[in-house]
Amino acid sequence: MPQSHFSRRPDTAGKLRVSFEFFPPKTEAMEARLWETVTRLAPLAPDFVSVTYGAGGSTRERTARTVRRILEETTLTPAAHMTCVDASREDVDHVIGEFAALGVRRFVALRGDSSAGVGEAYKPHPGGYSNGAELVGAMRRQGEFDISVAAYPEKHPESADFATDIDMLKRKVDNGATRAITQFFFDNDLYERYVERVRRAGIYIPIVPGIQPVHNFAQVANFASRCGAHVPGWLAERFDGLENEPQIHALVASAVAAEQVIDLIDRGIDEFHFYTMNRADLALAVCHMIGIRPGSSEAKAASAAA
Repeated sequence: MPQSHFSRRPDTAGKLRVSFEFFPPKTEAMEARLWETVTRLAPLAPDFVSVTYGAGGSTRERTARTVRRILEETTLTPAAHMTCVDASREDVDHVIGEFAALGVRRFVALRGDSSAGVGEAYKPHPGGYSNGAELVGAMRRQGEFDISVAAYPEKHPESADFATDIDMLKRKVDNGATRAITQFFFDNDLYERYVERVRRAGIYIPIVPGIQPVHNFAQVANFASRCGAHVPGWLAERFDGLENEPQIHALVASAVAAEQVIDLIDRGIDEFHFYTMNRADLALAVCHMIGIRPGSSEAKAASAAA
């Protein structure tokens, strides 16, 4: 009987790296859940953790507070998200400076979506930065930061074609981006073809796959429809009938995410970014299955590199 992905541990000891994305909490209950998640994931020694930032700086204070607490109370390295939605260049530059003054040396630079709502075309602020490439340039002018940007294996919904989409990524790299993190995807072939396109375009920064564990299938499917991510039929079938079975849903979700990550490892990928939704269980389960555990060689290597 041939070995399955789940009966073997990839021979990648000490080579795998992970990072985690959080969002700033709105309530005391959400803050407690976030910090439970941070506490549980910290022993895995992630490369960094990122904290999202709302359109027009709508979560600016909460994002800064979360980043500050990570810096002061943990050994984790935070990356602050930034967008240029509904903000002047002066405002954006000021916020970059504020984060830098806190000790932030990593950023995730995103153009951001229209604050007018779903389906509305993005319109730059009259005195603001027009896109992610300009935002990267603004960061680079203020310091030698580590700057991650977005990449889209199925192209950005507003891009006319892949050539246009990849040209924007190249502009981000030319302005100083050091890494790209992808929009989540569920078909690894799409990711692999995208990386091939990117390399043919002369872009050689890491293209880190963004992994979305399916905490709630209905919510993920809805978000995917809005951001242009394909939900394969086989994935919908896996979660069919589990709407009122949270424990089984979680078991299936961990298996699906681990299967995807292990397949990517088999294809030579060694770095992953998890969209946690401020929940630890599924990210912990996947990391455990690929050998990243508290005290593991992967965690020790990541800790030493930090």
